[in-house]
Amino acid sequence: MPSADQPMDIVVAKPLTPWERLYGSAALRKLVLLVLLAALWQLYARALDNPLLLPSFAATARAFVEAILSGGLIARAALSLKVLLMGYAAGLALALILSAFAVSSRIGSDLLETLTAMLNPLPSIALLPIAMLWFGLGNASTIFVLVHAVLWPVALNTHAGFSAVSTTLRMVGRNYGLAGPRYVLQILVPAAFPSILAGLKIGWAFAWRTLIAAELIFGVTSGSGGLGWFIFERKNDLDIPAVFAGLVSVILIGLLVENGIFRTLEAATVRKWGMQH
Repeated sequence: MPSADQPMDIVVAKPLTPWERLYGSAALRKLVLLVLLAALWQLYARALDNPLLLPSFAATARAFVEAILSGGLIARAALSLKVLLMGYAAGLALALILSAFAVSSRIGSDLLETLTAMLNPLPSIALLPIAMLWFGLGNASTIFVLVHAVLWPVALNTHAGFSAVSTTLRMVGRNYGLAGPRYVLQILVPAAFPSILAGLKIGWAFAWRTLIAAELIFGVTSGSGGLGWFIFERKNDLDIPAVFAGLVSVILIGLLVENGIFRTLEAATVRKWGMQH
């Protein structure tokens, strides 16, 4: 032990080197990985030398820029996102209702478990022919299959999160006189939000790929279609760089939603609350 007249050692943080600061940026690391993947794509396409099988990255980039400047790709993407948001919102609302019913009664829990076991393994795209018989050719059929894609993963994760809420926290809510929707929204949802957020991510991914698959097969509605139909049309025209430009658009939108929306939501909630590191 140092004596009272001896100075105590002071710990000084070592400044980070420029390399350490750069390496510590997750966005920069991901950008470098994307550049490396693009370089590998370009090299392999040049070695293959068959644009009908795999166009080069440069050709795909040119087709992407041309489709953006012409406005066609943006209009198709906007149409897809509009339909997706309608189906996603409807699926989330139904998932919350089912989860709240499941956590409040044994019958509700049994109903959710039974429906999930029956319908969750069923591919959403397999319901599209039936949806078209019920709702006709239009957005209603696509929204129906999107609701199916979103509902079960979100409901499962939400119910699992609700079930994991501690008894102490539940009792606190009851002691404050909370019941019904107030109890769910003020006690269960904040406590179970990490599980709910995981369900939102899974539901988004399922809905996005279901929508693109639906548009690839039955994409035309009132003479127009979304990104999936854009890819299908370009394939019929043997415009393979534009096909890959459409696929790149699907990937970029997925990356933007994951890193722009869900990461921001995660940072503002579960990370800020100390529920995740």
